Amino acid sequence: MTNSNIKPIQTTLKYRWVMWGAMVLSYGLVYFHSFSMGVVKSSLISEFNLSEQVFVSIGNVYFYLYLLMQIPTGILVDTLGARLTASLGTFTAAVGIVIFSLGQSLPYLYIGRSLVGLGTAVIFVSIIKVQSNWFRDSEFGTITGLTCFIGVMGGAVAQTPLALMVESFGWRLSFQLIGALSVIIAALIYFVVRNAPQELGMEALTETSQTSKPESAQDIMRGLVKVFLNPRTWPVFLMYAAFYGSYVIITGYYGTAFIMDVYGKTMVEASAYLIPAIVGAAVGSVFVGAWSDKIRSRKIPLLVVGGLYVLTWMVLVFVGSGAPAISLLTPIMFMIGFASCAYVVSWPAVKEVNDPQYVGVSVAVANIGGFVGPIVLPPIAALSLSKSLGVIEPAKAYQSAFMWILAAVVIGFILSFFVKETNCLNIYEPKNKSVLDQKSVTGHKEVTSGQG
Repeated sequence: MTNSNIKPIQTTLKYRWVMWGAMVLSYGLVYFHSFSMGVVKSSLISEFNLSEQVFVSIGNVYFYLYLLMQIPTGILVDTLGARLTASLGTFTAAVGIVIFSLGQSLPYLYIGRSLVGLGTAVIFVSIIKVQSNWFRDSEFGTITGLTCFIGVMGGAVAQTPLALMVESFGWRLSFQLIGALSVIIAALIYFVVRNAPQELGMEALTETSQTSKPESAQDIMRGLVKVFLNPRTWPVFLMYAAFYGSYVIITGYYGTAFIMDVYGKTMVEASAYLIPAIVGAAVGSVFVGAWSDKIRSRKIPLLVVGGLYVLTWMVLVFVGSGAPAISLLTPIMFMIGFASCAYVVSWPAVKEVNDPQYVGVSVAVANIGGFVGPIVLPPIAALSLSKSLGVIEPAKAYQSAFMWILAAVVIGFILSFFVKETNCLNIYEPKNKSVLDQKSVTGHKEVTSGQG
């Protein structure tokens, strides 16, 4: 029976882009905060007299909070809703960056960075939840790639544009301006975004578009346990940790310092060499997502592009004994960005091997992997550099540190072979499927190969 009050599907198709646009502006802030510490590193170390380890610890507070918030985020998104969760998170991040910029002592830096991590932690899972309700499954890889593209552009602002702002206005005022922009985006999300088309009387695009929420806390916990006990979740989790963590090493922590120390460039000159890494990630995220949807495969793009990522890191580490010719830096950085985006299949892949009722929870669990990498890998690099910088030549010091990162990338690539192919369909099958089928709970036939 057709409800005459439901707006035509064309209305849904148009409005979803307005809503998606509001959400991804906030996601650009996530990448900005991930990468901004590398550009202001020398300013912070000089002004607060920080060691390498303390600087990394301040940066990592963001990732610790981001990681710890992923499970609560999944629960919030599946219960409170993506719209309210994302708007509150963006506002919290705005407060955090302002506190960070006004801080006159170390505790304020930690508090501000913590609030930024706490606020931005909820954004991506909220976007994925909204996408699952406003876009078809056959579009999911493509729209996720576009989401990453916008996010990466936020990271681009945290390179040369931020360096120029810092030189012109100082790091404090630069961060305060970002805080003001964040408040505007938070308000935009609150007033524009809706969790599902049905909330605006629009026709749903997918059978998994849900306005209903899990019935109880016990229901949410059951969903969380399902995701954790599903062995298909973990290869995605660990691959994402290795690929994204290694990318952040270059763009967020040590890429600028590496080029300054090894090639004798200024901060602005060095940060310009990282722009190709940002552009590469922007292009790669769209390419991987769209290719995955086009060939209806999550695994093939992961293996092909992931293999290129391993090769690129080998060139950076071994060519020129850790100091490739300056003419090679631009293509190397572009390929690091481009090929790291093999991880874009992580969210569609994990969503498609878990119960569709718990999109927020399953994506949140996988998203933890993306921030395990940036937590684990930078301290390893920092420890290696603290022992060797000033003792041996800079190229050798960075080569030694980056060898550890290459090892992580290789492990991530090996784990890619264990990611389950879904052919862009949800293949989750509960253990009691036969009972559910008898009760006719599901009204459509699922394509499934069984849960391992």
